[in-house]
Amino acid sequence: MARVKKIDFEASLSELEALVDQMEEGELTLEESLKAFEAGMKLTRDCQQALKDAEQKVEVLMKQGGELVSEPLDPDEFEDDADEA
Repeated sequence: MARVKKIDFEASLSELEALVDQMEEGELTLEESLKAFEAGMKLTRDCQQALKDAEQKVEVLMKQGGELVSEPLDPDEFEDDADEA
């Protein structure tokens, strides 16, 4: 069975942001820019997969009595919690 690589979402996102910053500075050669773009695309796919995996875990956790209880996400709820911390 193939082993699935666990993605460190925050580290991948930070690396992606650093690549974007480098590319936006405009000091990379064409070759370096292409390599950075390729690496950025891989990081983007990895981050998207990590988010999808997290979403699936949340859905599993939210199942109650065999039914999926779906509630809209209220972003303000999280901001209030962050302010209290």
